[in-house]
Amino acid sequence: MTDFRTEQETFWAGEFGSQYINRNPTDFELAARFAMFARIIDRTKGVRSLIELGANIGNNLRVLDQLLSGAELAAVEINQDAVDVLRQWGRTEVYHHSILDFRTDRQYDLSLICGVLIHMNPQVLPQVYDLLYQLSKRYIFLAEYYNPTPVEIPYRGHSGKLFKRDFAGEMLDRFSDLRLLDYGFVYHRDNNFPLDDLNWFLLEKK
Repeated sequence: MTDFRTEQETFWAGEFGSQYINRNPTDFELAARFAMFARIIDRTKGVRSLIELGANIGNNLRVLDQLLSGAELAAVEINQDAVDVLRQWGRTEVYHHSILDFRTDRQYDLSLICGVLIHMNPQVLPQVYDLLYQLSKRYIFLAEYYNPTPVEIPYRGHSGKLFKRDFAGEMLDRFSDLRLLDYGFVYHRDNNFPLDDLNWFLLEKK
């Protein structure tokens, strides 16, 4: 894949995205992800299939694989090196695509995206919201940096690569049959399960 519509896709498909996969999570971070997803899964019923957009090397999927033993997993990932790691793991179906080019008629009990919307060109967000919605039979999960109004901030010395806004609120406004099922905040100074300062939202189709 070399022809992309946005500079952000090129950025994550290339060298920076390949270097990113080497930032392996610590045991503390994996424990924190487990704690977060355990709470989220506890609010759902009958999740036997799920798909993650922008799965990277599958750290979230590995946690969910433990929580939902035997569930069918799928991943969409733009970076070739990350795709190679996912395929080596062997527990998930892997689609080597940009999120903006991914198409399928398949639906899953849960569609999710974590720390990816913040890195996408704001102009394409409606398309990604539509994809998350279409992929889901029932539940949609987002974990991103939150801000009540759209704002761009520098990212590791780069501009135009990190944006904060109310992603979940925009989805709720876009789809009248979505409701907010639960939400929370994961704090980097949590005494037991520290994780990057993420706001997460679990949405459900009515």
